Amino acid sequence: MTKQLHIGLSLTPTWLKGRAADDPDTGPGDPVEFNLALTRMAERARLDFVFKPDYLLLHPGAAGSGFVGLDPTLLLTALACQTDRIGLVTTISTSFNPPFVVARQIQSLHWISKGRVGLNIVTSIEGAENFGDAPMPPPEVRYRKAAEFTEVMRKLWRSYPHEALTGGAPSAAIDHRGEFFSVKGPLNVPGHAAGPPPLFQAGASDIGRDFASSIADATFAAMPDREAGIELRGDLRRRAQGHGRSPDSVRVLPGLHFFLAETREEAWALHARAHAHLTAEQRRKMVQSVLGLDLGDLPPEARVTPQMLPPPDTPVRSRTHAELLRRFIETNEPTVAQVLARPEVVGSAHWVCVGTVDDVLTEITAWFEAGAIDGVIAIPGGSMQSLRLFLEELVPALARRGLFRSDYDGTTLRQHLRIDDEQ
Repeated sequence: MTKQLHIGLSLTPTWLKGRAADDPDTGPGDPVEFNLALTRMAERARLDFVFKPDYLLLHPGAAGSGFVGLDPTLLLTALACQTDRIGLVTTISTSFNPPFVVARQIQSLHWISKGRVGLNIVTSIEGAENFGDAPMPPPEVRYRKAAEFTEVMRKLWRSYPHEALTGGAPSAAIDHRGEFFSVKGPLNVPGHAAGPPPLFQAGASDIGRDFASSIADATFAAMPDREAGIELRGDLRRRAQGHGRSPDSVRVLPGLHFFLAETREEAWALHARAHAHLTAEQRRKMVQSVLGLDLGDLPPEARVTPQMLPPPDTPVRSRTHAELLRRFIETNEPTVAQVLARPEVVGSAHWVCVGTVDDVLTEITAWFEAGAIDGVIAIPGGSMQSLRLFLEELVPALARRGLFRSDYDGTTLRQHLRIDDEQ
């Protein structure tokens, strides 16, 4: 079978940023019905999965924007009962949850969805104050805990195998005692016939890459340009082999933040509107938050050179975003204006595509053929119409080129991701 793209949809109303209150596309209304509508649209397009990120705190200003942070696992349980084929990827923080509870929740949802669940494992970068007085642990500690969490969770999933339901294999305690967890087991929910839920991970820092390459079936990667994608995918494949895995076992799926319209001019207008609310002062503060770099009163045309960069160990909000922006500055010596327009600054570190369906179709195809990606996780930008163009025109165009499915050929997320074919 010819290799094809994997495509997921992020269930986040990202086109609402900076929009007027009277805009017809503003506001998700009932969050359950809104997410169900998006998921049904994605299922009609035969996408592999929908993906629900999570936040463990309410950011300032979010309450006034209509943000509703429903627990993603509970939300996807509701969606599982009203969809048939599409995969459902939830998000869990390993820093603030016990592995037995998560193993049980995910295995339960695996049964409810008939094998369509995936789990995005995150270590979290904020929200510690909502779980006690201890500060957020450093990345090294968070990732050690995540690795042990994943080990325990997988042990629990295996501790009550599906075959035990027919007497083919007994359940057994796991008796795990480690640095962070002590769990006897076994789990009280048996495995599903579909096999264990696929694991996703989003770390792109060095420690995050090593963790992702050791456990993930797919990575929600941040890559602002094709060269970064080629480097990241090649590195993850090499690291996977170092962990005794097939290089094909880690599917690299960058976030694709797209602004689609009938014309390029309309698409760029959507992009400008989405970021128009950010002042130059706010953007400069974001650069300091992302990279630890104070641009001061440097004029927009001034060059930002590698010599101006703070030490790599400077405390920052996200090491992944800091490393991406640092690499851009080291490679290009951009102007202040160019730095202030970077995705890591104005939104996220994801790949941004602006243009017509044909423009973005050409770019996705080029990235795929260059070996930069195994697929994408779609992050809509600009408007609901932009999302409709992606699902109703761009995805079918990829199918006509043989780069995506025209219909589902499986019923589980593992089948959509072709995990069992490659491992």
